[in-house]
Amino acid sequence: MKTQSLKTDLCVIGAGSGGLSVVAAAAAFGSDVILVEKSKMGGDCLNYGCVPSKALIAASKKAYEGMNAEKFGIFFEKPKIDYAKVQAHISEIIAQIAPHDSVERFEGLGVKVIKGEGRFIDKNTLEVNETKITARRFIIATGSSPAIPPINGLDRVNYFTNETIFELTKLPKHLIIIGGGIIGVELAQAYSRLGAKVSIIEKFSVLENQDEELSSIIINALKKEGVKIYQQAEIKKISSEKQQINLEFEFEGITKNIKGSDLLIATGRKSNVKNLNLEKANVKISKAGIITDLSLKTSNKKIFAIGDVRGNMQFTHSAGYQASLVIRNALFGLPTKLNKNIIPSVIYSDPEIANVGLSEQMARDAYGDKIKIIRSDFIDNDRAKAMRQTTGFVKLILSKNGKIIGCSIIGQNAGELISLFSFAIANKQKAVNLASFISPYPTYSEIAKRVGINSFADKLSNKWIKRWISLIRLFS
Repeated sequence: MKTQSLKTDLCVIGAGSGGLSVVAAAAAFGSDVILVEKSKMGGDCLNYGCVPSKALIAASKKAYEGMNAEKFGIFFEKPKIDYAKVQAHISEIIAQIAPHDSVERFEGLGVKVIKGEGRFIDKNTLEVNETKITARRFIIATGSSPAIPPINGLDRVNYFTNETIFELTKLPKHLIIIGGGIIGVELAQAYSRLGAKVSIIEKFSVLENQDEELSSIIINALKKEGVKIYQQAEIKKISSEKQQINLEFEFEGITKNIKGSDLLIATGRKSNVKNLNLEKANVKISKAGIITDLSLKTSNKKIFAIGDVRGNMQFTHSAGYQASLVIRNALFGLPTKLNKNIIPSVIYSDPEIANVGLSEQMARDAYGDKIKIIRSDFIDNDRAKAMRQTTGFVKLILSKNGKIIGCSIIGQNAGELISLFSFAIANKQKAVNLASFISPYPTYSEIAKRVGINSFADKLSNKWIKRWISLIRLFS
């Protein structure tokens, strides 16, 4: 094949959510854009992550609700799980979304799509197959992939990751999950609700980076649903025999063995930087991923990095937000600055966990006692009572002057509710402002209004306010 050279305004490496957001926006503004992708369009989220996992969670929730409808006076027989049809449901959802991320769509927008693995040959040039690309700006959006731990015997057994688990053709009899992070917890609950026996083995604590007050509720919910959880467990070795996985680990000072039909490795993510030849491009990396400044520029100012490849805040919506910053900077030369405090995160367990801004512990570490915590419980919400979903609360973290600096929610629809608090932090709102919007009754959104009203609680005991009210009463 003859070597060809291309010159473009923007070259985006990676067709995941972040890369595609940049490409679509740049093409809409008339920029000359080249998109390089070595694997599937849509990246991890569409093919292996957000979309298939949430489709699986939706199916498992239907089964769970059917088995637990008697509290509403409705009785079902034990649901029959046709796992092949569950898989068909997942594939159908991916297929419905895939055209939006397809090569054909982006070529229709005027983007040149090159399928292949890109690698830098110098600080100004990317090589893909036999094509050399120079660009005014490069955007690296190559995402992340499963991190595989060095466990004795793991290389000699068959195992799944989030990239392969949805290839299962039948429901596991006993799914052993190594890792109690977000992926491990979400899939543990989903497969358990579909009828699989599930065990989680976690070296540290389940949902280690979450507020313990929230994570403890999820851990208890999983245990109640039959998931076996072993925390602070040290895996000694893994082997297989007669198509069974044998796992030996130390738990609470005792050596234990469990056998399972299938094994899922869910021990975190690693940035996809291998084979990019970043050293040739003068792009610095750390153990976490590509190093950038707050404008998302790398050590090579012609090259930006967005999304999972940076190694933190590895969420689809975070990549989309970073893409919007890069567009403003790379296309229009506008100054931009990443604000990670407005990026929410959600764990799609039941109940859900959602966070934005500082957690309570982060706020105490930063400000000591100069913070205020306001709460509103789901059990005080009439819609939650009607739905019998009263587990949970909103925890609002305020600065000394009442400005919202963080929010943690656990409960039904936490992922929907957190958006309002992300907006409040982004716009530097105080908690009292939450009391001013009108929420329809009865809805879960009233919880957000209630937490704003609760921020007035300390003012009720203010002697000057009481004297003012007495004075008004006297003269009116």
